[in-house]
Amino acid sequence: MATKGKASDQALIRLFLDMVAAERGGAKNTLAAYAHDLGALSDALAARDRSICNGGTEDLRAYFSALSNRGLAASSVGRHLSATRQLFRFLRAEGHRQDDPSALIERPKQVRPLPKLLTIADVDKLLAQARTAMNNPGQSAGSRFRAARLACLIELLYATGLRVSELISLPFSAADRGARMLVVRGKGNKERLVPLNESAKQAIGEYLQNFSSELTQRRRTMKWLFPSSGAGGHMTRQHFARELKKLAAAAGLRTKDVSPHVLRHAFASHLLQNGADLRVVQTLLGHADITTTQIYTHVIEDRLKNLVRDLHPLAEEE
Repeated sequence: MATKGKASDQALIRLFLDMVAAERGGAKNTLAAYAHDLGALSDALAARDRSICNGGTEDLRAYFSALSNRGLAASSVGRHLSATRQLFRFLRAEGHRQDDPSALIERPKQVRPLPKLLTIADVDKLLAQARTAMNNPGQSAGSRFRAARLACLIELLYATGLRVSELISLPFSAADRGARMLVVRGKGNKERLVPLNESAKQAIGEYLQNFSSELTQRRRTMKWLFPSSGAGGHMTRQHFARELKKLAAAAGLRTKDVSPHVLRHAFASHLLQNGADLRVVQTLLGHADITTTQIYTHVIEDRLKNLVRDLHPLAEEE
């Protein structure tokens, strides 16, 4: 009976995967992940002498409980549950089942980890080291260009909070010295405006001053602010991350604590520390949902505690 159920399970999973590929344009990695997760579900049901055709809500609860007891992260259990729900909704819609046993299964609660944070002093060290490297008199023109580029990238990232993918793909028009705002195309191809401060403008200017004669001649036709000979036409995220790690080590910072995304976190956290509104930060970061930005609420809580301590008339004097 289990063997028959297993064969039936494989056929139903294959039907579901075919639908995901044909109707949703599911990528190869997505299909592989669904196949892995649903195969594990089928194995667990077979161990209870059940199948995808006849397994019930309690069978599913036992399966997801076992996943949690094995030490899987809540996010991983949630991924398995998502695949399971999609499968059973498909089977019900196609008439292979009359019910959806996954409908009553609750998603595991996920505790989002706090982002790694750099202090303002840490960022100052990073920027100072970048300028030191840029102004080294004994280096070649190529080395100076790369140092100026890295300094520009860091200044821009900390000044705007862009995603690294948005930063490296900035158009050359972002170099306009008269511009006070950047027009950024983010997730979902949505555009947003991000202010550009004087420090970032200066870094862009210094970076452009170090262009080679070849790049200078191409400036009018250049598409990207940070061009590259690679397939994308602009600097890659990996290249920027590697250079940033090297600079962090030279500045005396722990390299594991420094990345482009950590600088984006620093932008948001330092704004909130200095009194910025959470909704404003949401807009600047390009978050579609305020709940994504709320990962920084610990910063607001600390600020409010300090305000009460320092300004409330009944606060205890030290």
